[in-house]
Amino acid sequence: MAEEFMAALQRSNQIDITVTGRNTGRKITIPVWFVTDRGKLYLVPVRGSDSDWYKNVVATSRLQLTADGESITATETPVTDPGRVQAIVGQFRERYGADQVASYYPKTDVAVEVSLPQAG
Repeated sequence: MAEEFMAALQRSNQIDITVTGRNTGRKITIPVWFVTDRGKLYLVPVRGSDSDWYKNVVATSRLQLTADGESITATETPVTDPGRVQAIVGQFRERYGADQVASYYPKTDVAVEVSLPQAG
């Protein structure tokens, strides 16, 4: 399953994340952009720390990632250090274009790190 997910991730420009609502307990799925670096996947919430999905994932520490029909459940780590967040946002700019990131991400004060499964 991990190998299938990693292959699907390489084919994808966008993934779906499913989080559990911190108040409702309902599953919520939304499409997001991502970058990968050294066995980690990084997400930047569109409205930064004000994004509901970010608040939900911080409350539960778990999320489901789906790429091209392949899914994994993972534990996330919030990234709040301004230097690290800006480095991740820089990777988003490289992948998706600085103009796109500027227009879709008005607040970039946090990110989310997810350890990817290792093949084998």
